[in-house]
Amino acid sequence: WRLWDYWERHLDPDLHIDRSLKGTVGGKVVLVTGGSSGIGLAAAHKFAEAGAITLICGRDQDKLDEACKEAKAKGYSFVAYAADIADMADCDRFIQLLVENHGGVDFLINNAGRSIRRAIEASYDRFHDYERTMQLNYFGCLRVTMGLLPGMATKRKGHVVNISSIGVLTNAPRFSAYVASKAALDAWTRCASSEFADVGISFTTINMPLVRTPMIAPTNLYNNVPTLSPEEAADMIAQACIFKPVRIATRLGITGQVMHALVPRIAQIAMNTSFRMFPDSSAAKGAKPGDKGAKPQLSAEAVAMQQMMRGIHF
Repeated sequence: WRLWDYWERHLDPDLHIDRSLKGTVGGKVVLVTGGSSGIGLAAAHKFAEAGAITLICGRDQDKLDEACKEAKAKGYSFVAYAADIADMADCDRFIQLLVENHGGVDFLINNAGRSIRRAIEASYDRFHDYERTMQLNYFGCLRVTMGLLPGMATKRKGHVVNISSIGVLTNAPRFSAYVASKAALDAWTRCASSEFADVGISFTTINMPLVRTPMIAPTNLYNNVPTLSPEEAADMIAQACIFKPVRIATRLGITGQVMHALVPRIAQIAMNTSFRMFPDSSAAKGAKPGDKGAKPQLSAEAVAMQQMMRGIHF
C-alpha cells in the first residue's frame, strides 16, 4: 500500500493534468457554430472567459455584433464570422477563412441547428421541412467538420463536440425531421470516431435535453415544461471539452434508449400515448401568435406528465 500511496501522490501522470476549462482551452482556437444566441452564445462566453480564442458564426450580422458587444463589456472578445452553414458554398468560403486567419481550430462545437415540431400526418405536403432540417443539421455540420478535420489530422490533435438531441435516444414523436437529421449526424460521428481514434482527434456527442432558447419559443406548450438554461447546457459542452467522453446524455434519455432496446413495443405505446396527449403547437398548425385559440389547452393528465418527464421533447 505504501508503494501505491507514493504512486498516487507523486508519480501518477494525471496529477499534472489541468482539469479546468482554462487548462483545456486556454490559448486554443475554439469555433462555436450558431454562436450568436442561445446555447452557442452561452458556451462562447465560457470559452472566452477561460482564455480561448473564441470564434462564433451565425447568419445574422446584427446578432453577431450584439454578441461581440456583450463579450467586450465583460472584458474579453469574440471573433465573429457571418456564415450560413446550410449553404455549402458559404461553408467552403467560411472554412477557407478559418484556415487562412487561424490555421484551423482546436475545438469545434457543432451547435447550429434547426428544429421542427410537427406530426408526420401534418407534414405530407411539407417535404421541405425534412430537406431544410437535413441541410443544416447534417450536411452543413458535416461540411464544416470535414473541412476542418485535415488540419486537425496534420496537428494530430483536435476535438469535435456535436450537439445532438435527447429525441435521438427516445425517438420522440412530432420530431421526425429533427430527430432523423440528428440521428444521421450521430451515426456519422460513431464512424468518424473509429477512423480518427489513432490520430489524436476525438468526438463527443451530447444528447441535449430541452433548453430554454429561442428555438423552442414558438411552442407555447413548453412554457410550463422544466428545461435547462443555456448556461447549464453550456456547462455540458465545457465538460465535453475537458473530459472528452464519447457521449453525454441525461438519465431520462438513457432510460428511453434502454426501453426501446429491451421492450420496444412498450416504449412505442408510451411514446404514442404522449403523442396523442400533447397536440401540435399553434405554430405548427400555421397560427399566428395573436390568433384566438392559439394557445392549446392541456388536460390534467398532460400537465402532470409534462412535469414528470423533465426535458423530453413532446
